[in-house]
Amino acid sequence: MTSSSPTLAAPAVVDKSGGRVRGMFAEIAPRYDLVNRLLSGGIDVLWRRTTVRRAPPPPPGGAILDVCTGTGDLALAYARAAGPGVRIVASDFCRPMLDRGVDKSRRAGLPVEWVEADAQDLPFPAASFDLVTVAFGLRNIADTSRGLAEMARVCRPGGTLAILEFSLPRNRLVRGFYLWYFRRVLPAVGNTVARNASDAYTYLNRSVEEFPSGESLAALIRSAGFDRVELVPLTLGIATLYLCRRGA
Repeated sequence: MTSSSPTLAAPAVVDKSGGRVRGMFAEIAPRYDLVNRLLSGGIDVLWRRTTVRRAPPPPPGGAILDVCTGTGDLALAYARAAGPGVRIVASDFCRPMLDRGVDKSRRAGLPVEWVEADAQDLPFPAASFDLVTVAFGLRNIADTSRGLAEMARVCRPGGTLAILEFSLPRNRLVRGFYLWYFRRVLPAVGNTVARNASDAYTYLNRSVEEFPSGESLAALIRSAGFDRVELVPLTLGIATLYLCRRGA
């Protein structure tokens, strides 16, 4: 008889197909903002302020595109910071999320154009925007490289791409606590408060752990057409801001 070593199953890959992601976010849209503030303790608001400060709005006549905008928090932050004459466009492929952004901008009296669009096929001419942003949405795009290529296409030469995304802390103690929170606490609390059947907050922690960060993500960004990528770790490295310049 011969014996064989047990075969280890390959880890499951997060399903980021368009239908799955769109349906999941549509389901949690009514409580999306509440759960974000609850689970982050409001730190996500500070991260967006840092993004606006480090990647400031262009002067009058310029244009900003916020991709995968969700309920529009980053687009609205730019609308508050930008001067008159700056065009601000927010796009997402999930209509229920966009509808909440529309309501928020209407209540705040902030001028934002809301466009239903897939980040992998943006409905804008090439070189349309001085600044392209995406906050916590890049990892949800089914094909990361295709999404980055589209962002590069619509960004003007010399323009800026600002990516705000979760990352894994490098410090072992911080990383251990972070992963415990992400794997145990966040899914339980998020799925309960958001009242969803799609396990959206289990998807969240798994998508973060699978997604490239740091220099691995920076390499993908450069390959899309950005010739400078600066990494800014936030809150002990649990999030990272990538500031990227569009090459000529």
